[in-house]
Amino acid sequence: MNPVPPEQLLAALHWRYAVKKFDAARRIPAELWTTLEEALVLTASSVGLQPWKFIVVTDPAVKARLVPAAWNQPQVADCSHFLVLAVHRDIGAAHVEKHVARMIELRGVAPESLVKFRAMVMRNLDEARAAGRLDGWQTHQIYIALGNFLTSAALLGVDTCPMEGIEPEKFDEILGLRGSPYATVVACAAGYRLPEDKYATVKKVRFPAEEVIVRI
Repeated sequence: MNPVPPEQLLAALHWRYAVKKFDAARRIPAELWTTLEEALVLTASSVGLQPWKFIVVTDPAVKARLVPAAWNQPQVADCSHFLVLAVHRDIGAAHVEKHVARMIELRGVAPESLVKFRAMVMRNLDEARAAGRLDGWQTHQIYIALGNFLTSAALLGVDTCPMEGIEPEKFDEILGLRGSPYATVVACAAGYRLPEDKYATVKKVRFPAEEVIVRI
């Protein structure tokens, strides 16, 4: 692997911003979008459980239905690809077994070697469920995926706008998630900015590193 030069990473992060006006005529090339989907798949998660579903919306009719459930924000309709990130609620044994089976498939290990791992994961889930924090814990993982997606897109020159200003329950209804194990958490529009988007040229407002980073 050839590491990305530090200056390239920082340039991409300085270039990135939450786009307010997308060019509705431009589409993300298929090969770039495939790479971004793979970046989502490769996102880190607690004990590797991947408690998520990523819904990619490109159908203009579906995007139009989502607009009112996103407080009429135009990015939903104008972006190339609209990504909805959903969490697996009340995650339990069935999902753990699926994860363990995938480990056996990809790593070629004996099932017996994962008995302690499976028990540890189930114990953690059961304890979190008993404490009433299971769904909250898994929801936190969604934001790891969102952050990974934002950075990956920036490195590929794709614009994004993360969006919490949505009505999750209405999204679930429109996207067919109601009654499923999955529930909408957050969304992200992706595509290409319009030159007249004034936010593209304003300076980023960030606190100095010395105020937010503590070195011990």
